[in-house]
Amino acid sequence: MLDRHLRPLIDPSLDRMGGGIARLGVGANVVTLAGLALGLAAAVAIALGAFWTGLALILVSRLADGLDGAVARARGGSDFGGYLDITSDFLFYGAIPLAFVLHDPAANGAAGAFLLASFYYNGATFLGFAVLAEKRGLTTQSHGSKALYFTGGMLEGSETILFFVLLCLLPQHFVPMAWVFGALCLVTATARVLLARKVFRG
Repeated sequence: MLDRHLRPLIDPSLDRMGGGIARLGVGANVVTLAGLALGLAAAVAIALGAFWTGLALILVSRLADGLDGAVARARGGSDFGGYLDITSDFLFYGAIPLAFVLHDPAANGAAGAFLLASFYYNGATFLGFAVLAEKRGLTTQSHGSKALYFTGGMLEGSETILFFVLLCLLPQHFVPMAWVFGALCLVTATARVLLARKVFRG
């Protein structure tokens, strides 16, 4: 919901930074993998109870996630680059809730499992829509230039990152926040299914 409003504000700065990285000869896939490594390091820190370290690593990881697209625009992107980017994102999105479960399985297990299930459902509706959109030749620029068709929704990348930040700041409230965010993910995913029924019905 916030992504399309934030992109015009942050993309110019990302493009400038990404252009500088590209001129150094660094490829977009390297930036993608660096962002993933930082995100997984954040998950390890959270699992060990180092929430402030995890928060810092999450923020730097997501900066890299924004920069890889800017580098790709400067150097020229590829289908594999888009594939690697979305795969890395999904691994990161799953690793952070898992880290909170591993930190305190007894307290966080049920809520964390529900959250991961909602992410799984949401991800399936997102990727399934992208596949059919490609088949139909549909395009959109509402989320910037992307290798895949990005459908909007109540919860998108910006909301998820904000949620992870709040979890790191208030880890003692993981359980209620996970239940609420997971429920909103279910609403988002179901709305996307209904949209797909409308768009792809013919």
